Amino acid sequence: MPELLTPTVAVIGGGPGGLSAAARLAPELDQVLVLEREQQAGGIPRHSDHPGYGIRDRKRFMSGPAYARALEADARAAGAQILTGWTVTGWADEDTLAVTTPRGLLHVRPDAFCFATGARERPRTARLVPGTRPAGVLTTGQLQNLVHVHHQEVGRRAVVVGAGLVSWSAVMTLAEAGCATEALVSEHPVGESYALFRVPGKALFRTRVETTSRVVAIHGRTRVTGVEIEDTRTGNRRTIDCDTVVFTGDWIPDHELLRSAGVEIDPASGAPVVDAAMRTSKERVFAVGNLNHPVDTADVVALAGTHAGERILEHLAGRPAPEASVRLMAEDPIRWVSPSRWAPGGPAPARNRLVCWMDRLVTRPVVTVRQGGRVLARRRLPWPAAPGRTFRIPSGVLDGVTADGGEVRLSVD
Repeated sequence: MPELLTPTVAVIGGGPGGLSAAARLAPELDQVLVLEREQQAGGIPRHSDHPGYGIRDRKRFMSGPAYARALEADARAAGAQILTGWTVTGWADEDTLAVTTPRGLLHVRPDAFCFATGARERPRTARLVPGTRPAGVLTTGQLQNLVHVHHQEVGRRAVVVGAGLVSWSAVMTLAEAGCATEALVSEHPVGESYALFRVPGKALFRTRVETTSRVVAIHGRTRVTGVEIEDTRTGNRRTIDCDTVVFTGDWIPDHELLRSAGVEIDPASGAPVVDAAMRTSKERVFAVGNLNHPVDTADVVALAGTHAGERILEHLAGRPAPEASVRLMAEDPIRWVSPSRWAPGGPAPARNRLVCWMDRLVTRPVVTVRQGGRVLARRRLPWPAAPGRTFRIPSGVLDGVTADGGEVRLSVD
């Protein structure tokens, strides 16, 4: 029989959300274990060796690796035990995790679970991009691992699929590796990243953003020789010569462990259905960070981790969950909203924000909230609702929601 560990809280995933939750929990609990499958904690920022991290949570401008080290140091200083090389492979029973470790197979049965497994990019195969199968086709995560961890060369001329924040992160990593970015290819009429990044980025890296375009084929035998792109307005096609293609964004939540436990999954986002306290549909199971909203910036995820830690402490102290909640439903052009359950009278979400994903650009968005056919709120927001990045809505728009009024629908005009 495998050895059984019984911590107060098991945090699954040692990225910004998991480490921040652990740092909040550990000073007040007997034992908090962070189970991290990689050999080093810190999550995606470990591989992003460029500045831009820590702005909201640490009020500093840090590189990814420095930010990851700071989060890990805080969690350890708070008393959390961070166990690297520990991979949760499944459930031994409905209350117990099966974990493969350097010590062999172990079972972990905590009083509460905090899942912070994050999200991953959809690779070329999942996007069904045709063409040959040469070397030189990567995701951003693979690229950053090759460059920043293994210090390998990746090519000389690249095309980046996508034009969001993570796409510009890939451009910076390519530049560090000595690889020029020929173009970023976006299906949207405007690049997905903020103009603050997009405008100077094109000048600094001497590249361009091909908007309203999509990659329709990859060419090359042993190595990529080019990508074929199509203008989605005209149908015209042309080939960009390159030896590297990086697929960015198009995120998938790492929800497999929760799905196998029977946790309710939102079909629109693939994320677990959670309320503002980050409770899932399974008792004692909480979910945090980009597992819930694929994908937001690391500092926002860290703040959400602290928020989740506070809600878990309330749960362990015996504070009852709200008796009733309603589903939040997104209407076009909103693809999904998180949290996707709302308990009137319950806690506010992290940073008092609802997190949404858009399918098209709305430059002057007006958010409308309806329940039972009635308009409860209608508010114009001063920031655009743009595809390819999160769109945040102040949670105060839900103040009029009632527990017995049925599902709530959010729309943007």
